[in-house]
Amino acid sequence: MILVPLAKGFEEIEAVSIIDILRRAELNVVVAGVEKKLILGANGITIQADAVVADIKSDDLQMIVLPGGWDGTNILAEDADVQRLLKEMKEKNKMIGAICAAPFALNKAGVLSQNYTCYPSVEEDIRVDGYSSDKKVVKDGNVMTSRGPATAICFALAIVKELKGDEMFNVLKEGILADFC
Repeated sequence: MILVPLAKGFEEIEAVSIIDILRRAELNVVVAGVEKKLILGANGITIQADAVVADIKSDDLQMIVLPGGWDGTNILAEDADVQRLLKEMKEKNKMIGAICAAPFALNKAGVLSQNYTCYPSVEEDIRVDGYSSDKKVVKDGNVMTSRGPATAICFALAIVKELKGDEMFNVLKEGILADFC
C-alpha cells in the first residue's frame, strides 16, 4: 500500500497526478487526511480521503508520498502521526517520496537523504548542500524527491518505474503522452 497524506493547503496538481498515475499502475494507493477525510487544497479543490493518517500503520505501507503546497507541507511537518510514519518508514528501509515544498517535512523528520530536489527556494529552509536544481526527480537511497506541479507526472512515473519496473513505466508513459519525462 502507498500512502498519500493530505493536509489543508496541499497542492492539488501534485496530489491528484500522483494518485492517478500510481492507481493506473495498479498500485494500492490510500489517501489519508491529517485530521479529517475532507481536505481543502491550496486552490480551493476539496478531496475526499479514504482514511485519516492517525489510523495508518507503517507495517502496512510499501511507500509514503507527500505532495507539496506550503500550507499543507507545514502541517505535514508538524503532525505527529505523519512524522512518526516517516521515521518508521526510514527505520524499516521502506520508500519515501516528496515533491515541491514537501521535502521540508522529510527534513523535519530527519529522513531526507543527502541528495534531493524541491521547489526552488525551499532548499533555503532545508539546506543547500545536496540540493539539485537541474533534475525533475532525484532518487537517493530509498528517498525520491521532485520539484513541483509541472514535474508531478514525471515524479509519479519514476515511482512506478521503481515499484513496478520498466514495462509498466513505458506503457503508462506512452499512454499518457509523457514524452517529456
